[in-house]
Amino acid sequence: MTDQAPSKDDELSGEFFILGITNKGKTFRPSDWAERLCGVMACYCPGSGGPNAHLKFSPYVYPTVVNGTKAVVVNRSLQKIEPMAYHFVCSFAKDNDMQVVDACFVPLPGEKKPGAA
Repeated sequence: MTDQAPSKDDELSGEFFILGITNKGKTFRPSDWAERLCGVMACYCPGSGGPNAHLKFSPYVYPTVVNGTKAVVVNRSLQKIEPMAYHFVCSFAKDNDMQVVDACFVPLPGEKKPGAA
């Protein structure tokens, strides 16, 4: 496993969301599914260790909310770091018929896209 977290540019271009909605439009249950999935993946964290390591989510798989819906952000760099963990997360979404969408960077008005001149 690597000792570095993904860079900000990598995060913006290499992430996708697993939404807490099935492809049939139903809310996925249980309601804490995102926290459970991210808890399982918490061990994939650069420099993990120490007394409070179990209290942190991985920078590669972490919970969020998208338009009021629970979701999990997955960084594609996990595939290189730990292919079986990446496969597990993707299989979870597929097996539960969950919506998966690519993330994209949308700058706020007046901001420039990272890396732009």
